Amino acid sequence: MTTRSRGPSAGFGWLTNGIGVGFRHPKPLFGGAAFLVVACLLPSLITMPMQFHAMSAGTPPSMATSALIMAISVLFGLLIIPLYAGYLQLVDAAEREQPARALDIFKPYRQGEAWRLIGLGLANFVVYIAGIAIIIVATGAGIASWYMQALAAQVNHQPPPALPGGFWIAVALLMAFGLLMMGFYAISLGQVALNRRNVFGAIGDGATGALKNVLPLLLFALSSILVAIVVAIVFAIVIMLLALLAKLISSWLVLAVIVPFYVAMILVMFTVMFGVMYHLWRDVCGDDTVSDMAPAIAA
Repeated sequence: MTTRSRGPSAGFGWLTNGIGVGFRHPKPLFGGAAFLVVACLLPSLITMPMQFHAMSAGTPPSMATSALIMAISVLFGLLIIPLYAGYLQLVDAAEREQPARALDIFKPYRQGEAWRLIGLGLANFVVYIAGIAIIIVATGAGIASWYMQALAAQVNHQPPPALPGGFWIAVALLMAFGLLMMGFYAISLGQVALNRRNVFGAIGDGATGALKNVLPLLLFALSSILVAIVVAIVFAIVIMLLALLAKLISSWLVLAVIVPFYVAMILVMFTVMFGVMYHLWRDVCGDDTVSDMAPAIAA
């Protein structure tokens, strides 16, 4: 499977298309995002009571409790991956102007594709952990021991230890690795979900596609930071206006407005995130038919 290299401006295109996709197809994509948000919140209904119980006892969670919480989070995280793929398929159907329903995010489970996608999730997790381990070892093993000391200091309410040598180099490398992993994950998931690629082939495509498109990924990251700053400023202004209304009218009225506003922000965030992933995959690995349709659909 061929992966393509795009110019730096493609990164900005991924962001703008990701922002626009939900507003072009609001009913299926925001509905699907609502189901996805609920699925992502389900693990918290199990792990949060366990954490609150440990906090109320006034003692840090035991190793067994921490391991159980982590195991539950990982298990649910793997089970949600087929829903991510289903949402990408939903975006693809909507952009191709084919029938698309919010419940289509469950298609990978209904069509027996879940195990292959869970396998991809496991493989991506291994790649992620291996990459972090390599960076930490390459920049000095003292970072790992510093992290454990920092955790112990936090539990015992003590000041954190001094930063070890090579810390900022490790931070820079981890940021670069995270940038590549963003492209890697979008491409590999798109290959399995939309091109029916096998897991190992999708991993190879994800690695080569991300390496070929470092510059557009960097421009996408910078553009996302700027957009996030603007959104944060707008959000802060809205919160201040609502606080003013709470003093003038009623705090209950403000609560009735801010909760739907916050939920809408979360749905938009999910829709934009998967819209970006879809358009990134389509630019790098999508077939020529899909790529040629993009201008017509956007118009």
